[in-house]
Amino acid sequence: MTATNHRDPVNRTVSLLTGEDISRFAQGRHTRLYDRLGSHPRNGGASSGAYFATWAPEAEAVTVIGEFNGWDPGVDPMRPVGTSGIWEGYVAGARRGDLYKYRIVPTRGGHPFDKADPLAGWAEGRPGTASRVWSPSYEWDDASWMAERQSRISLDAPVAIYEIHLGSWQRSQNGPSPRPGYRNLAETLPDYVAELGFTHVELMPITEYPYGASWGYQTTGYFCPTSRYGDPEALMYLIDSLHQRGIGVILDWVPSHFATDSHGLLAFDGSHLYEHADPRQGIHPDWGSAIFNYGRPEVRSFLVSSAMAWLDRYHIDGLRVDAVASMLYLDYSRPADQWIPNEHGGRENLAAVLFLRDLNTAVRESFPDVRTFAEESTAWPGVTRPVVDGGLGFGYKWDMGWMHDTLTYLERDPIHRSHHHDELTFRSMYAGGENFVLPLSHDEVVHGKGSLLSRMWGDPWQSFANLRLLYTYMFTVPGKKLLFMGGELAQDDEWRHTGTVDWDLLDIPAHRGIRELVSALADAYRTEPALHRGDHDPDGFAWVDAGDRHLSIISYLRSDPSSGAVVLVVLNFTPVVRHGYSVVVPCHGFWRELVNSDGREYGGTGVGNLGGVRASSPPDDPSQAVLSLTLPPLGGLVLAGPGN
Repeated sequence: MTATNHRDPVNRTVSLLTGEDISRFAQGRHTRLYDRLGSHPRNGGASSGAYFATWAPEAEAVTVIGEFNGWDPGVDPMRPVGTSGIWEGYVAGARRGDLYKYRIVPTRGGHPFDKADPLAGWAEGRPGTASRVWSPSYEWDDASWMAERQSRISLDAPVAIYEIHLGSWQRSQNGPSPRPGYRNLAETLPDYVAELGFTHVELMPITEYPYGASWGYQTTGYFCPTSRYGDPEALMYLIDSLHQRGIGVILDWVPSHFATDSHGLLAFDGSHLYEHADPRQGIHPDWGSAIFNYGRPEVRSFLVSSAMAWLDRYHIDGLRVDAVASMLYLDYSRPADQWIPNEHGGRENLAAVLFLRDLNTAVRESFPDVRTFAEESTAWPGVTRPVVDGGLGFGYKWDMGWMHDTLTYLERDPIHRSHHHDELTFRSMYAGGENFVLPLSHDEVVHGKGSLLSRMWGDPWQSFANLRLLYTYMFTVPGKKLLFMGGELAQDDEWRHTGTVDWDLLDIPAHRGIRELVSALADAYRTEPALHRGDHDPDGFAWVDAGDRHLSIISYLRSDPSSGAVVLVVLNFTPVVRHGYSVVVPCHGFWRELVNSDGREYGGTGVGNLGGVRASSPPDDPSQAVLSLTLPPLGGLVLAGPGN
């Protein structure tokens, strides 16, 4: 491997690594690897260049190859840092933006191969797979947002999340550049989300990935945003623009598995470095991707550092952790003979539990104003319980049970709904056990499931009415809210990542009405404390009547535990108008209508209560307050109590 034209190896005086760095990395406690490994350009006149470092303990030799040396593996050899398994080197003349890779010679024999930098902050555009020399260079203008963002994502805050796939939100069907860019989106997305009434956006994975149809869930670059939409500073500009408009940003982050492309992490130094060697532990049976070896401390340092890089460099306000259930269970999606029990003979992945606790502890310690979200589909206990109390330490958990039961119920003919009333009411048995988000995500409108609208029972009018009822239910029942893009327009077709949101639907009154209703519900959720301050407080919700199975009606109160303000919600899941429907409420006075999902402005029939109802007392009990309501067909009423 030695070449006569090589430059001198790195001078130790330029090393970024300290003994403390190496020790913390080896113990799984390093949370800022991006400040030490990867590429780090340095400007110094004639001595300008870049420092490089990578972890490859089973390599016999590592060299930096790139535009700066003609991709010649004999020019810039790296040197090992003691017995740490890390290789480092300084390349004179390497500049910000230059393409590079690592040429690795494995100790176990075989031919040398090239790898992208696992800690790279910027990647070559597709179909290229090289890394780019990079360090952050952006002046943020979101100080006001950063100072108050904790209050925007806390348990008693209104959190309404608009999930978006950047590549298909507003794709142009004409012209030379059909794919939107980060900077293009910054001109339209912040205003749209704010006007719609949502408080946060959730970006489907933008960590660099090779295969577009994976939607970003098969990652190769855990520290760099995909170059499909621009450079890292362009993404920073988009996030900055959202913050300045009062919109938080949650990143969909995927530490559960990674892409097996040859330039990525798989067999990085010729050994099973990041992944398990045994396919019963190292290959995901559903996706064919590689599974991280969470039991290796260096891997935990790598992953926690990835999370911290997005919070630190990009001012991300939350991380949605994908496929947590697949991490927690060793037998996830595996036949009985295709998994390896833990040391106690159980199915729990103890190393993954340790990693998740380390992750959430690190986030809380360094960014107490940030929250993590678990997409966890089982009954694993304590997902949102603090780590010190034996939990996993997440801020929020997706309520997959609510999503499944509610959509199943609304697919049913109303004639049969009375027999399945528990699909609406069962949630109250467990709702207080975790801090839940109610997700109507991209997963519900792909793989042949159709759009949300197409899943609703009935003819076109009934389908729209059921969808309006679904949204009214979601925005008023306890829990934070999440809706995938296009849901607010009642898309006719399921989502395609190569397409775009069908904005032309806004020209059709029924579809435009759905958008107006979503906006009205989001506004009520944000502005009425009773609808959000008790999202995770047992005093924030009470059934008025959970048992009207015969008429398929439910009614409940939402309360602000601090002020006592109340909101009444009554939902009629049949296409029959109910006149004189009696509801007992906690106080006399005028109950003002906040939202009627059957309003004509939303595409409904206009059946309702003329803006509100005054509570009266029955002759036999003057102390009791009762509302006599007209319930619209397949409709929901949201009424603010006196004084709200």
